[in-house]
Amino acid sequence: MKALTLKSDPPAITSPDLLYPLIKKKITDFYKEHFMVCSLNTRNNLIAVDVVSIGTLTASLVHPREAFGQAIKRHAAHIILAHNHPSGETEPSEDDLKITRRLVDAGKIMGIEVLDHLIITKTQYLSFKEKYLI
Repeated sequence: MKALTLKSDPPAITSPDLLYPLIKKKITDFYKEHFMVCSLNTRNNLIAVDVVSIGTLTASLVHPREAFGQAIKRHAAHIILAHNHPSGETEPSEDDLKITRRLVDAGKIMGIEVLDHLIITKTQYLSFKEKYLI
């Protein structure tokens, strides 16, 4: 799948409401869960958004090697995780919480901080950071 890359004057992502419209259109028309990694530089400028995993209708299967592989290739200092919920519900599942904790821990080891995880629907998003889940 082709990544969303930004070549000139990438925006600084200082809150989830700045990232949401950039990836909403790309992620909300899917009938399966798509897990994305948004790579950011040291100033939180968005480098790229990569789909790293395509799950099932109700689950997103992602492993740290896929999530951090693109971030490493793009020399990211930070990442923001995002995935869609085709159901339209933003409430995180137990699997969403477990995957997020695992990726946050992996990021600490690798020196790539996970700043947030967004669950995206056509009309809204949930930010793990805003809900104090990260």
